[in-house]
Amino acid sequence: MKRKYWLETYGCQMNIAESNALELHLKGAGLIPAESAEESAVVILNTCTVRRSADNRIWGRLGYFGALKKRQPLTLVVTGCMAERLKDDLKNDAPYVDFVIGTYDKQRIVDILTSPNGTYDEEETYTFSDSYYREGEFSSYIPIMNGCNNFCSYCIVPYVRGREISRPINDIIRELHYLDSKEVKEVTLLGQNVNSYHYEEDGKVITFPELLRRLCAEDTKHIRWIRFDSPHPKDFTGELIEVIASEEKVAKHLHIPLQSGSTRILKAMNRKYTKEQFISLITTIRSAIPSVTFATDVMVGFPTESEEEYRETLEVLRLLQCPEAFMYYFNPREGTKAVELEGQIDEETKSRRLSELIDFQLEIFQTVRRARIGAILEVLVSQQSRDDEHRMLGKSEHNEMVAFTSDAPIGSFVTVRLTGLKGNTLQGEVVHV
Repeated sequence: MKRKYWLETYGCQMNIAESNALELHLKGAGLIPAESAEESAVVILNTCTVRRSADNRIWGRLGYFGALKKRQPLTLVVTGCMAERLKDDLKNDAPYVDFVIGTYDKQRIVDILTSPNGTYDEEETYTFSDSYYREGEFSSYIPIMNGCNNFCSYCIVPYVRGREISRPINDIIRELHYLDSKEVKEVTLLGQNVNSYHYEEDGKVITFPELLRRLCAEDTKHIRWIRFDSPHPKDFTGELIEVIASEEKVAKHLHIPLQSGSTRILKAMNRKYTKEQFISLITTIRSAIPSVTFATDVMVGFPTESEEEYRETLEVLRLLQCPEAFMYYFNPREGTKAVELEGQIDEETKSRRLSELIDFQLEIFQTVRRARIGAILEVLVSQQSRDDEHRMLGKSEHNEMVAFTSDAPIGSFVTVRLTGLKGNTLQGEVVHV
């Protein structure tokens, strides 16, 4: 009987992409997905460790699987960033875990599971999979680089992902065509610092803008939009802005992390740009691409952040009018410089600032989305509404979620006129042009 596996993924888009690649390998080796963890022979947790809440959630799941192992045979594998950071702790505090496999060895999990003794030599460098496609998806990821060289003072990523390494351009192009053959409609290029992509081909350096140009020039039948996530503001060049403006396939919705609206706090974070430089970047992009919209990341409660500096962040968000913001408060990570800083902010203050920030950003979201009512746009049909079987949900180029009545199949494009806003979802009606 074929062995069944259960795979749980936590954290970022890169982890999701790597889990997709891992599933391809598992199925290729003859394993089949289980309908529940309780009926599986192998459980794999692909972990995140960016915030303490992720660690806590995974420790809780490990406790559950430790109890499950007492009742039935089960191979338990922990991989990913938490496994990389807390390898010794996991081996000591969770001895029922069979394998603790770091970020560089994810691709070897199948070999480890199928080898006679389960032993392996740890890899020293990150390697990319051939494909990160998940069968049936119309939106797919293409990891193009891994790791980070920036060492923001609060971030654990450089320590668990390692230094930056870029994927060969021919491999990226090959995967683009493979996804197109699967009728994928949009792809997202991934990297911890995606716009620092740097690959040498025949003695010539291929930068991220050049990569984007090359991908857009490829003859693809189905792929409509190319997105990328997450760029660093300091690496957002004029050449990159020009490519985004000139290439129709590049989606005009950009995720550019702000983190703080205070220049002093940005310096303490080691972000390598000022508030004024960030605002100038957004202004320049908007001037070159009038239709562009933005998502951003914002942290509050960084050590020594004053109330006035927190208010500076709100003011920058008011000025930027980004419809999307991913918001969180400072979460100390052992091993980062920010843990050692004086002036740590108490939990009550951090929670209060984050709650205020969320309410503040929600008003911006509502204002920006309502201003879109009446617009006519292309929408990629993504799923059926859970509330009404006759209504579908779709996503626009600007990452807007739209609900509309249609019998269009999932994975197709429809033209929609926006008619209203219900909660966080735009409402629309299909128009024929």
